[in-house]
Amino acid sequence: METVFREKLLDGKVAFVTGGGSGINLGIAERLAAQGAKVALVGRTQEKLDAAVAGIAKAGGTARGFSADVRDVAAMTGAFQKTKEAFGEIDILICGAAGNFPAPALGMSPNAFKSVVDIDLLGTFNACRIGFEHLRKPGASIINISATQAFAPAALQAHVCAAKAGVDMVTRVLAMEWGPLGVRVNSICPGPIEGTEGMRRIASTEDAKAKITAMVPLQRYGTKEDIASLALFLCSPAASYITGSVVVCDGGMSLAGMGTRMLDALGGT
Repeated sequence: METVFREKLLDGKVAFVTGGGSGINLGIAERLAAQGAKVALVGRTQEKLDAAVAGIAKAGGTARGFSADVRDVAAMTGAFQKTKEAFGEIDILICGAAGNFPAPALGMSPNAFKSVVDIDLLGTFNACRIGFEHLRKPGASIINISATQAFAPAALQAHVCAAKAGVDMVTRVLAMEWGPLGVRVNSICPGPIEGTEGMRRIASTEDAKAKITAMVPLQRYGTKEDIASLALFLCSPAASYITGSVVVCDGGMSLAGMGTRMLDALGGT
């Protein structure tokens, strides 16, 4: 039987990417656009979104940027509507807006803890819940960007561990509830990824970076391309029978558990 491969996996598709102005999420948006999708980038800073859109356009892709905070239901509702007006029906949702900073629990205010939970967990739910009204069809795909802290407790990361554990459980519940309608929902758990704001904050020195790298069995940081390739697979027809999965992409770092090793790597006590 002859196998036919399309040049671009996502021709005719529309993707909505939160936190799309930079980092992992921009890397995913760039890969989806390169594969033919029209991409809406959503974030809080329009200037950053405009720069990201220009980069995608320069590479031959199609993108628009819409400023919205994932914690703001009205703003997110508007961003989804603007995307539909610009590109048509939405097929793919990437929930990637997140916040992080290293801090011991005793050095973190309740408001600081709440801010990360609100962005990561509440923001993911908002995007999924509002986006569902646009994605309610067979073949639609939602990917929530989680973290290995969701299942591997790490010192200095109580807020992120709590938020991302919630994200993964929301992923599983939505996969159960929305699967009968044809909507797939999965999570990606990246490990340490080169060139991201999160890793710049967590490992701000070359010594800290070297210590974290030594904790990874593959002995390197991941790249944005590693995560983008996984996201492309999960939202493509190749993953049409995968839903409710939490897929780890961390070079094996979480296999032995991070525990206090992160604390040691960062020189904390």
